[in-house]
Amino acid sequence: MKALRALLAITAGLILAMGFMFNNARQLAAQKVEDINGMRVVHNQGKGVWGKKPALKLEPVLKLGDLDSPDEHTAFYMPAAVAVDKAGNIYVLDSGNNRLQKFSADGKYLASFGRFGQGPGEFIYPSWLAINSSENLYVSDPHNQRLEVLGSDGKSLRTIKFADLEIGNFFVASNGNLLMEPPEISFRFAAEEEEKTGQLSGLIKVMDPDGKLIGAIGQRLDMKNELLSNTVNSVFMTLDKDNHVYLVFPYQNRIEKYSAEGKLIWRADRELPYSLEVQDKGSFERRGNGISIREPKINRSSLSVAVDGQGRVWVLTLARQLKKEEQAGIGVSIGIVDGKQQVGYKVIGDTDLRKTDAYKLEVFDGEGVLLGEIPLDIFVDHIFIYGDRLFLLDKLHGATVHIFRIM
Repeated sequence: MKALRALLAITAGLILAMGFMFNNARQLAAQKVEDINGMRVVHNQGKGVWGKKPALKLEPVLKLGDLDSPDEHTAFYMPAAVAVDKAGNIYVLDSGNNRLQKFSADGKYLASFGRFGQGPGEFIYPSWLAINSSENLYVSDPHNQRLEVLGSDGKSLRTIKFADLEIGNFFVASNGNLLMEPPEISFRFAAEEEEKTGQLSGLIKVMDPDGKLIGAIGQRLDMKNELLSNTVNSVFMTLDKDNHVYLVFPYQNRIEKYSAEGKLIWRADRELPYSLEVQDKGSFERRGNGISIREPKINRSSLSVAVDGQGRVWVLTLARQLKKEEQAGIGVSIGIVDGKQQVGYKVIGDTDLRKTDAYKLEVFDGEGVLLGEIPLDIFVDHIFIYGDRLFLLDKLHGATVHIFRIM
């Protein structure tokens, strides 16, 4: 009888395995893969390999911060990025408060670094945070036109200044090289920069550890209109442990993986429930010493990207476009007072809303094949992965970091 039960169990297991393999083969067959000059292009169709049911589960672990938090240590304002050190300590770049907040792995407040200003360890609405293998913290500080490097204790180690370059978000490769995204707020067109620097404008600028420009990664799409080109070529990036570069585009159906040397390895797209066609090209006018910009109107798709330890690529995207009452943004005021630039940031929109079904996570394998989707029920602006932890950052609505375990 025991032998019969064992045989039945093995048979049932084989049937389940064969069913899973058949489903995977059927889903993979739905993907169209091309080879274009040695570069892999994947056109994903349907819901992906998993089908309708995700093969991964997100288990809630911790929540840090809230717009209405009574605790000053977790009363974040426009939190911009998250980093984690080898001990599991969590660093939150609290941009609107011009500070870095350090917490233990279980969420206990440990320390606060930084303040408003232009001196060492001071910031003016810093935009991004990265951590290197030595656990030094790299803070992108665009309005001070610099990258500020801090130790894990918050002490300023060095400042990398950029006099003639608009500053975007920085990432640090294992060899110390710096990779910079295009700035989110830019008043300079690519053509102007090419004329000024004599360098072709790539998507991601590559610099040596001292900030000297040594190359670029990624190809711009020429829209024959500078304002439209700037918008359409907006891009978000991340690095994996081997320094591969992953790019996603908010206004293009385009996900890319590059080698550490900048060679395009694969490009992927997928079916979207909305169009990314240009609805309005926008306008740009110079008026004396000022400018007037009306942004192009295009639906958005990919908003952030992260890679886990198994090489899976996680993309934050919109399941649908945000309704008017769900939209929030940042108003920026820039002026000159007593010969010094004054900058002000203010959240615009209804931040009382905390729940929405507009966001989802798409998970791709290391070759660009869509595995499946994980629906979300909160507002999310950026995603980060450290170990088996997924960090979902709600920058504007809740000013919260939601932490999950990837199961």
